[in-house]
Amino acid sequence: MLTRKQFELLMFIHERLKEDGVPPSFDEMKDALDLRSKSGIHRLITALEERGFIRRLPNRARALEVVRLPDSVAPGLASPTRAGAPSKGFTPSVIQGDLGKPRPTAAAGGAEDAMAEVVSIPVMGRIAAGTPISAIQTYTHAIPVPFDLIGGGEHFALEVRGDSMIDAGILDGDTVLIKRSESADSGDIVVALVDEEEATLKRLRKRGASIALEAANPAYETRIFGPDRVKVQGRLVGLIRRY
Repeated sequence: MLTRKQFELLMFIHERLKEDGVPPSFDEMKDALDLRSKSGIHRLITALEERGFIRRLPNRARALEVVRLPDSVAPGLASPTRAGAPSKGFTPSVIQGDLGKPRPTAAAGGAEDAMAEVVSIPVMGRIAAGTPISAIQTYTHAIPVPFDLIGGGEHFALEVRGDSMIDAGILDGDTVLIKRSESADSGDIVVALVDEEEATLKRLRKRGASIALEAANPAYETRIFGPDRVKVQGRLVGLIRRY
C-alpha cells in the first residue's frame, strides 16, 4: 500500500505521461507535491520503483514508465489536468462520489418510516499511535457511521496501530473518526503530518512558536517541532471499537 505522497506522485507522473507523452522533471514533481527539495522526490521514486509501480529506463534522461496503478484506483479516475489548472499543490481525487459527506440512507429493515442519517466514511489506511509510520495511505473501503456521531463536515477514518494514546481511551485496533481540518486548538487530539513524510495520532500542544505532539502514555516522550514541520490533517471526533 502506498503512502499519500507516493500515491500523489504516481498519479502526477501518470497524468503527465497521458497528456504529454513524457514524464515531468524533478523540479515539476517537487513543485506539484509542494516539497522543499528534490531529495524527497528521489526517495518517493525509489519507493515506487521498489513496489513495482514505476520503472526507470536506463540511459535516458527523465525516463520513467508507469508499470501499474494501485488496485484502489478505478478505471478513468486519473483524468488529465484541466487546461489552465495550477499544478502546485497537486491533489488527485482519491475519494469518489460523496464519501465522507453526510447523506441520508435507509436504516436496516427498509421501512420508509425508519430512516436514519448515516454517513459513508472512507477508511484511509492506518495511523500510528506510537512511533510514527508513513503518511496517510490511500482509500481502502468505507464504513457507515451515524450522522449524530460526527456532525457536519468532511470526515475520514483510520485504523489505529500502537498504544501511545491508551490513557485517552484509544487502543490498538480501534478505528478513529477524523474531521478534516488544517487547524486545531491546543489540547485537541489530531492527525499530524510531520515533515510531509510521517503521520501520527497525538494530542497537540502549542508552546510559544513550537508545536508539541503529546502521547497519552507515559512510556512515550513528547515530541517538539517547529511550526513549519507539522501540518494538521484533521481532528479526532469519534471512535469505533469492535469486541
